[in-house]
Amino acid sequence: MSIKEAYISAFRGNFTSTMRWPDLDDFWGTLKNHADDNWYIYAVGEIPPDDTSSKAHLLSFIDEIDTLLHQEHDEDYCGIVYIDNKDTPEFIKIFDPNNLGVTCGFSDNPPLPGWILSKIQPVELEAALNPPKNRQRWWQQIFS
Repeated sequence: MSIKEAYISAFRGNFTSTMRWPDLDDFWGTLKNHADDNWYIYAVGEIPPDDTSSKAHLLSFIDEIDTLLHQEHDEDYCGIVYIDNKDTPEFIKIFDPNNLGVTCGFSDNPPLPGWILSKIQPVELEAALNPPKNRQRWWQQIFS
């Protein structure tokens, strides 16, 4: 399996949400306990990183993203951080509070996360998940 296939498979895998702020606080504690130099921090829409982040950078990111989420998602619930495994996390989707769309339930066009923390090297999600432009143009001709 290629890196791209592994990453997309993990991205499409099963996730659990941190529904309440205390759940997120507990999870950040777990993640900090698992922090090492083997995590990729990917800001979706930017060029995916080739290298993992240092443990210090990961810990700093956790603190900064937690502050941002609390400030920008002014709700009594969280529900915007999704984890593949709360006890031994390897893939974490963090949705941008200003671009939520439908993050739970079903949507034909769900928003991409704002950030992804993973143990797998990231690939550019928009290109990997969306059909090439020539395919889009082809099906658009049907409706013209």
